Amino acid sequence: MKKTLILGASSNPERYAYKATVKLAQHGHEVVPVGLKSGNIEGYEILINNPIVVDIDTVTLYVGPKNQPIYYDYILNQIHPKRIIFNPGTENSELEKLANEQGIETEVACTLVLLSLGEY
Repeated sequence: MKKTLILGASSNPERYAYKATVKLAQHGHEVVPVGLKSGNIEGYEILINNPIVVDIDTVTLYVGPKNQPIYYDYILNQIHPKRIIFNPGTENSELEKLANEQGIETEVACTLVLLSLGEY
């Protein structure tokens, strides 16, 4: 299964990033939650300070567009995933363009919906 980095992870069970982490794991995907604060999502440690993680297939974004520029280098050059999913509210044409220029596929979609449809 694909290794997914959840950017904007939160230990709050009401947050979509939390729900996506749980659902991805339930579907057999390896999850790497990354957030601003350390914490835990049902046994998965939330990593902080832009950890270097290798072999990431997908970055699924839960960070709003105005807070994304500080992550551009991290996503594009350090992680360099095969795909970035822009969840509702995270759409960002600038980051999409930069990613596409580096051969990274982008998708504006909801991770939870993709999983429920079997299209993740």
